[in-house]
Amino acid sequence: MAFVDEARIFVRSGKGGRGCVSFRREKFKPKGGPDGGDGGKGGDVILEASPHVQTLVEFAYKRHFKAPNGEHGQGNDRHGADGTDLILRVPIGTVVKDAETGEILGDLTREGQRLVVARGGHGGKGNARFATPTRRAPRFSTPPGPGEERWLLLELKLMADVGLVGLPNAGKSSLISRISQARPKVAPYPFTTLSPHLGTVESRDGTRRLIVADLPGLVEGAHRGVGLGLRFLRHIERTRILLYVLELDPAKGEDVLRDLEILESELRNYQPALLSRPSLVALNKVDLPGARTLGKRCQELLGQRGARSFLVSALTGEGIEELIEGLFEMCEEKSYEEAGRFEG
Repeated sequence: MAFVDEARIFVRSGKGGRGCVSFRREKFKPKGGPDGGDGGKGGDVILEASPHVQTLVEFAYKRHFKAPNGEHGQGNDRHGADGTDLILRVPIGTVVKDAETGEILGDLTREGQRLVVARGGHGGKGNARFATPTRRAPRFSTPPGPGEERWLLLELKLMADVGLVGLPNAGKSSLISRISQARPKVAPYPFTTLSPHLGTVESRDGTRRLIVADLPGLVEGAHRGVGLGLRFLRHIERTRILLYVLELDPAKGEDVLRDLEILESELRNYQPALLSRPSLVALNKVDLPGARTLGKRCQELLGQRGARSFLVSALTGEGIEELIEGLFEMCEEKSYEEAGRFEG
């Protein structure tokens, strides 16, 4: 299934049913009282966050959605039935905006969370509602509500524990294939990853689990939309910790760390708070000739700036277990920190 993380759709709620003007006609009572029933309420259009939906692809093929109208009232005090609500299921992490104004209407971050995006029109009142001792034969009803309609912009921001950040061809796809159950396309050219991939990482004893997101490679100018930048950066916002993936290229020497500076600069320009997020560094491709010596030197330099790093090879599996354990430790520390803020 194609991954679609943005969609523009039109929604229209149901109109209310008309209230009825009717008078009771019974044998021997030619002038019975009013008995017109109310019209039913129009159906709402509701978005619901579902764990069973991973992409907005459904909305790429169908863009117009309309809830049923309420039924009209009838004589003999029969009220019209309400229109059934139209529930559209979207992925957890979907941001809902008014397409015309850009206003954020809701952020669906929890399973089962709902957002009413178009309310159904109210039903009209039947003439039975307006009978009084002095007005025994009202010949009017109130009009029904028209419902609501609007264009919406849906934006999916993936929710993961770990987000892989790296330049194109740094080996992120190979790494997530090695550490998780994900199987993204892996090839030796930039921008192999054109859409995010989610993988599940389990601890050795199977008691802990992390969700890891492999995201499109970043290039200089990504915060201005260069490459796949803006789409990438939107997804990184919700990850709890960052894993920078750097390619150990002996031809670059210590300039390998320049790649980290590029990545940090792009995150800073997009959203400075991202740099305060807990992070680790994976120095990948340690299996290449001359890469091990370079990797150890890079580790020393990273340690001087307080960064924790791991020498790994997505190809051979070297260092992967240590990296996975480091990710679990950092996520647990993050959980304790979040729990402490909540209790405070």
